[in-house]
Amino acid sequence: MKRRSFLSASALGVAGTSLLSYPLHAAEAATWVFDRKGRKRAKNIIFMVSDGMSNGTLTMADHWLNLYREGKPRRAMMDMSSANSMVTDSAAASSSWGGGVRVPNGKLNVTADGKSNLPIWQKFQKAGKKTGCVTTVPVTHATPAGFCVSSDSRGNQEGIAMQYLDLRFDVLMGGGAKYFTERADNINLLDQFRSAGFQVAQESREMQSFHSGSPVLGVFDKDGLPYSLDRGQDAVLMQKIPTLAEMTAKSISLMKDHDKGFCLQVEGGKVDWAAHQNDTPALIYDQLAFDDAVKVALDFAENDGQTLVIITTDHGNANPGLFYNSKANAGFDSLFTMKHTNEWILRQIQHGNTTDQIHDVILHAQNPLVRLYRTHHGGTG
Repeated sequence: MKRRSFLSASALGVAGTSLLSYPLHAAEAATWVFDRKGRKRAKNIIFMVSDGMSNGTLTMADHWLNLYREGKPRRAMMDMSSANSMVTDSAAASSSWGGGVRVPNGKLNVTADGKSNLPIWQKFQKAGKKTGCVTTVPVTHATPAGFCVSSDSRGNQEGIAMQYLDLRFDVLMGGGAKYFTERADNINLLDQFRSAGFQVAQESREMQSFHSGSPVLGVFDKDGLPYSLDRGQDAVLMQKIPTLAEMTAKSISLMKDHDKGFCLQVEGGKVDWAAHQNDTPALIYDQLAFDDAVKVALDFAENDGQTLVIITTDHGNANPGLFYNSKANAGFDSLFTMKHTNEWILRQIQHGNTTDQIHDVILHAQNPLVRLYRTHHGGTG
């Protein structure tokens, strides 16, 4: 499969929300497991979520890559509506997948009347499959947690981390170290995971040494992982922080030989964060990083022949898009030469900086866009 075909609108199969349409891909392979009625049954499932990916995000990434079209996916629809709001948050959406029941925003597999639903990864555990989640946001965040735990509040990430210790999922990798080491109860939960037999990593090189003999926990940053664009400009971050594709590949390698199969959730969580911040460079580059992880999953599925890959989103956030003006093409082209995200710029600005100093930071990070703005609007300010 050509590398970027997942993003091509005409090549996508669709597994969507009530508002948008996204892909459901069943690997076209010769060897499948069949049930008694002759229906295909996948041994493994890789569930991939580009969190907050709107139609605009997908369209912009499609234009960015001049994508190929192959038409392999199969099309389906999902409805992840919240039980209490016209706008669905990630907790309610993930719980609709993870528990099969609508829940109010902010809750994880807990209904409005307080009833807890058993999450799907725990069900697969009981069936003997290996289970795991990888993400670019904290591993305790709403989307991975919705497949793993029941909690009255998605915000109780310290409590979710404690649940992970007892539940012993085979793979957990992403960010969120602070929920393990900077806790209100002063417990160093990473030490407790080690004592419980987990392999624990906080850097990419440690992740690469993981083996399949025991469960793994990787937390590679205090909160969410750095945006892909910023990571790519920093040699230290590139060495320390794994990409979503690298985490996906390692996770598959750890679980692929299990005789009863595995289930893995892969989340491009910072697509959602970038959309919240209206940070276009961050949004596009993290969507592309998600696509790199999709390639890893599809390549494995096509070679394995027994793996279902589902590619979807939980909701559309901010719906960024292309808007016409006389500099529309040049504005889009400027994204190719961006060095840093808006978030990076804000982190460089310190109290007491002069206007010229702030201007220099912005020029360094997004020089072509700044020049374009001046040309379009006139003046030098």
